[in-house]
Amino acid sequence: MYKFLRFMSGAAAIAVLSAVILTGTVQSARAQDAGGKKWKDTDEYNMFNAAAQKVAANPAGAITDLDAWKAKYPTSDYKDDGAVLYMQAYVGAKQPAKAIDVSADMVNRGVDTAFPDPKSGPQNAIKVLYFASLAIAQIPNPTPDELATATKAAHALAEYNRKPDGTPDAAWNQAREQLQPIAKTAQLYIAMLPGNQAYDKKDWAGCEAAYTKALSEYPQNAFIAFRVGACMRSQVAEKPEKRSSAVYEFLRAATLDATLGGSANADQIKKYADNSYITMHGSDEGLAALKEAAKASPLPPDGFKIKTATEISEEKQAEFEKSNPQLALWMKIKGALADTNGEQYFDGQLKDSQVPQLRGTLVDAKPACRPKELIVAVPLPGNTPTPEITLKLEVALTGKPDLNQEFHWEGVPTAFTKDPFMLTMDTAKDKVEGLKTTPCTPPVTKRPVPKKK
Repeated sequence: MYKFLRFMSGAAAIAVLSAVILTGTVQSARAQDAGGKKWKDTDEYNMFNAAAQKVAANPAGAITDLDAWKAKYPTSDYKDDGAVLYMQAYVGAKQPAKAIDVSADMVNRGVDTAFPDPKSGPQNAIKVLYFASLAIAQIPNPTPDELATATKAAHALAEYNRKPDGTPDAAWNQAREQLQPIAKTAQLYIAMLPGNQAYDKKDWAGCEAAYTKALSEYPQNAFIAFRVGACMRSQVAEKPEKRSSAVYEFLRAATLDATLGGSANADQIKKYADNSYITMHGSDEGLAALKEAAKASPLPPDGFKIKTATEISEEKQAEFEKSNPQLALWMKIKGALADTNGEQYFDGQLKDSQVPQLRGTLVDAKPACRPKELIVAVPLPGNTPTPEITLKLEVALTGKPDLNQEFHWEGVPTAFTKDPFMLTMDTAKDKVEGLKTTPCTPPVTKRPVPKKK
């Protein structure tokens, strides 16, 4: 059983109930003589009383005594009282299925019908409901009949409000308050059982469905939310779309109760939930807002999706290519050339092919005036320009180009060296755009000194 669903058993369980409710069964039975129930003889009373004295400290011995009493007095007026002792003994002896089976007849008839006496009846009625609720969580795989009985018992225990005659209101209210956690925990266990069973079988789709149903009944339960996430996460390989919802449930669980009902280390759960988001999204951007959203709703909205780091990168790349098409084109070319198979890429795909217009910064011209070679850098924003491309012009420029200016060109790659990195392109003069030049200064010529006559 999971830690937070464990119940007490034996003597520890009895201590939870108030003394008002667990007044000795034998004394109650004796008081019922006036109501029509009678012992067959003194031996019956003694046998019954012997079992009652053992039921808490020696449940196995009590079962043996009850079997002997039942065999000798099969039609006893105290048959239902004996069934209550059997239930308590079976729970104490760790035989919870038998406790549920014994309770079925009384639960289905109605415990107040089984025990109508206004003074002692509520005590036995509550014991039946209490021990049935206690027993169900000790059965890993209860039958449908056992589940049906326990479901009725837990529901009836949560709502039971028939006060024994003569019991002070304060004592009764205290007793009812003590019984509520037992009833509610049994109901929670029953709600979670299909999910637990599917989880243990690694039926991930089945456990997701079962835990999601339980979450609809217990939306504030952090453990169920975490298990919904775990079942979703286990399907991600085949259904990647489950990943976002899994992260959502992990965050919800950590936000509601990071101890998961006392079954986990809170710091570890918080860290796990946060890292699930950060690993997927690539950063903690939006994490705080998603935690608030997850806290407010047990399930994510339809179509919920956390953008992955890859998707964000692709979106940024698409936006970059849209706003900087020429730079993006060069980055793809340069990346392929700089790769391990850069020479093969150049020879097989790039060489002698027309490349669309590129943009770069002029870092050198050869010669400086009327050059036929332009040395170009294509720097990323904020980076220092580094020579990467040599443009060989078919016709020399008419003038002197200013350095460190941006311009555009189209060309055909003809040569490449990887170290140092340099791509050579042939370019027609009319394919160079936006390059400003200034007239070349005529060379200074010295006039010859006239000869003396």
